Amino acid sequence: MDSLRFLSAGESHGQALTVILEGLPAGLIIDKEFVNTEMCRRQSGYGRGKRMQIESDTVQILAGVRGGETTGAPLSLLVKNRDFVNWQEELAPDKKSKRPLTVPRPGHADFAGALKYNRLDIRDILERASARETACRVAVGAFCKLLLCHLGVSISSRIEQIGIAKDELAQRREVDKARAEQDTLGGIISVQATGMPVGIGSHIQWDKKLDGEIAQAMLSIPAIKGVEFGLGFAYAKTRGSKAQDAFGFVNSSWQRKSNNAGGIEGGMSNGEPINLRLVMKPIPTIPRPLPSVDIRTGKASIAFVERSDTEAVEAASVVAEGMLAFILARAILRQFSADNLEDLAKAWQVYRERVKLP
Repeated sequence: MDSLRFLSAGESHGQALTVILEGLPAGLIIDKEFVNTEMCRRQSGYGRGKRMQIESDTVQILAGVRGGETTGAPLSLLVKNRDFVNWQEELAPDKKSKRPLTVPRPGHADFAGALKYNRLDIRDILERASARETACRVAVGAFCKLLLCHLGVSISSRIEQIGIAKDELAQRREVDKARAEQDTLGGIISVQATGMPVGIGSHIQWDKKLDGEIAQAMLSIPAIKGVEFGLGFAYAKTRGSKAQDAFGFVNSSWQRKSNNAGGIEGGMSNGEPINLRLVMKPIPTIPRPLPSVDIRTGKASIAFVERSDTEAVEAASVVAEGMLAFILARAILRQFSADNLEDLAKAWQVYRERVKLP
């Protein structure tokens, strides 16, 4: 079992989201301002909806930190939902809804979830399936970023495209057009991690390959439908002699001439920046609802409309950063198991020195 893991709970319009993060080494100094800045970043974006005008996400630490440092015990985190005041009657745990939803929205978890869990009120599914849950992942990612920063690893992201637009001004015009037409947009995100040494991850089993773990984490983010590393799908039209990242001796040291692999070879980091790109589908909650079917009666109907964003590509990029931070931190702690930060830092430094090419 991995030493670093997290579990989240909570609904989109419930009282709060909660997270248990277990496995951070003791002695990590916690910068609460940084954590809450990350939470604020998730709420940003030109195409965000009215929900973000209600919420102002901050993380409350309930356990696992004392004197500003992790103690080695599990962290218990709380993110309150301000919008709960408008949903207390509808989401009361001891009362049935007076307005059950029975018409699923295409593209959501509504249909499959309602049938799988035998729920006649789709809200039982959509409240948990909502992307609101990603606030938990950003919180976890913020703590993991603090650990990675101590080890010299940094993570960033960039919005490459929203709809068909690639520059910021054109993207805003695209969002304005989609909003006016009561439609939604997707986009393309690039994410990068720098400072990773050679050999994090493993080639020996399918479930220990670093790129496999990263891909699974990225595809678990709502609306992310594709991930590629480095050259990605462009490999298909590239000759093998050009696709590989050959070594060259430059300025008295060995260097790669390219980074087509995106920093991972054979399931392990290769010392180059880890680069990946994600595609996000248009948000499936559409103001102009799509044809659907009533799961109670089997009759044709129109999907209901829930409050939504026109696009949330910027928010998804912050979630992707958080998930990448978690996966890299987990891989590092798996390889250099340590219960306190001092021991981890020493083992990390010894390893980095050993894997340097002469």
